[in-house]
Amino acid sequence: MNSNRRAKIIIWLLWLVFVPSSTYLAFLVTKPDIASYSADILFFLILIAIVGFFPIKLNNTPIFLYEGIALAVFLSFGLFAELVFAQFAFMIVLLTIRIGWSELYRIPLNSLIFLITSIISAVVFYLLGGTHNGNDLASLAFLVPAAAYELTKFLSNQLVINFLLRLLNGDRIHFFTRDTLRQGITVLIQFPIGIILYILYTEMGVIATVYVGIPFITLSIFFKQYYASQNVNYYLQKASEIGHQLAGRLQVDEVLDLIIQKLSTVLPVDFAYILDVKKDGLHLIRYVENGVQKTLSIPPLQKNEGIGGTVWQTGQAVLFHKKEEWKKITQGYLPATVESIISVPIVRNKQIVGVLVLASNSKRSYEKYQLMIVDLLVSYLAVAVENARHYEETKNKSERCALTKLYNYRYFEGLLEEEFKKLDSTNKGEPLSLILLDIDHFKAVNDNFGHQSGNLILCELANRLVKMVGKRGTVARYGGEEFVILLPNKDKFTSLQIAEDIRKLIANNPFVFYSDLDNNRKQISAKITASIGVATALEDADDPLALVRHADRAMYTGAKQAGRNKVAQYVS
Repeated sequence: MNSNRRAKIIIWLLWLVFVPSSTYLAFLVTKPDIASYSADILFFLILIAIVGFFPIKLNNTPIFLYEGIALAVFLSFGLFAELVFAQFAFMIVLLTIRIGWSELYRIPLNSLIFLITSIISAVVFYLLGGTHNGNDLASLAFLVPAAAYELTKFLSNQLVINFLLRLLNGDRIHFFTRDTLRQGITVLIQFPIGIILYILYTEMGVIATVYVGIPFITLSIFFKQYYASQNVNYYLQKASEIGHQLAGRLQVDEVLDLIIQKLSTVLPVDFAYILDVKKDGLHLIRYVENGVQKTLSIPPLQKNEGIGGTVWQTGQAVLFHKKEEWKKITQGYLPATVESIISVPIVRNKQIVGVLVLASNSKRSYEKYQLMIVDLLVSYLAVAVENARHYEETKNKSERCALTKLYNYRYFEGLLEEEFKKLDSTNKGEPLSLILLDIDHFKAVNDNFGHQSGNLILCELANRLVKMVGKRGTVARYGGEEFVILLPNKDKFTSLQIAEDIRKLIANNPFVFYSDLDNNRKQISAKITASIGVATALEDADDPLALVRHADRAMYTGAKQAGRNKVAQYVS
């Protein structure tokens, strides 16, 4: 059993032990006269229920403006009534946020928080001489205990949340945060409203709940809309920042990784999918699970297949709050735990070029304004991907040989410089070998069969070299019929073996092509050989140019002049 699950079980056990017994004990100790005020209590319950349906959600945590009413209830009816009212209000909020099965532990967790903070605050109130039948409502004897009650409730609430979340997650939670400040401001606003409600109730009776309730409910709605607008501004700012960061990435993979990483920091994302539109359908090009990139093999989606195919067909973004809303249209690649989904088309030049899918294991994880923000971000994504692809294509053209698609000499020179710098910086004596090969009698091939046939041989040789060398080194076209292979961390003995394997690969496997000079384009099988030279740094050279020069010398003096179709090493 992992520590998180163990902590959740402990929370449930603590709730079973303390909440029912503490509430009953409060009833026995305070002996409230509930029966005489049943109608009044009913009105307060209605008022709290209405306020409970307008919670403010900050960072996935609901805040609802019931503190003022709870203060009036406590001052009017005592601790037991306030405990019952708090639990009732909490259940109302749970109905509005509709938590999933994985978050059921929040029921006992929040119930415990309400219980503990209410009891601690009541103890402070009574220790300061607070009573429930004070006559002078404007005196310090009344206001000081009431203010201390509210302040203690706020501070103890933060401390208890800090402790319980640390118990659940094992992380240290900061006491003073922006959310703490916001909650403090809402409590500060509610305190005088609660005092006024209590005073009016004392003087006028239950009608006071109507007089104060209407502006209080209006205030709740106002705060909900205010914080919603604050959240929209926050996400717009984040979207702008992410857009600038995307514009600075010049690799497609970097762009895709960054968009998922940033979205996962501002939204609750358990699974993320990026699908690319191709001729045969939607192809999955990126899959991230809980922040970790993974491989997922799924067939290409067609239009109207699954959520991605539906978004591709309609061109419209979709938002699903729970599984029941989308389970009939999915193709089964979404995990069974998923509840909430956002999916938006990636549009460039009025054409859908891809689809983004974000999924959460919790119900109602996403709001409509978050859907709009994601829709805005994918427009940045489309531009960034196109720019990165254009950059990569331009870079490839400048670094690659147009004929063989191998790296060209310009790229090879830069790579050789970098590898020599590594030798200097590490100073570990690790070798760096270079193989230089030249096709024997290549001019005769061009003369006898045509330059087009010669080009086909060069391309075929390039493919053979890349397959044989693999990840051990880098193959480049040095110029004309010459090729160079750079082998980091390979000593001369190993490099000579590789060079000999290359020589045999060329000499023992004829090249098949069609004669460019024959009108009938007769198929020809020709045996080709190559002369190969090998040099190793720092054994044979202590700078890049010397390494190339010495490999070239080995190739001509040790291989070509010795009869060709040979491998030679540099000898000083």
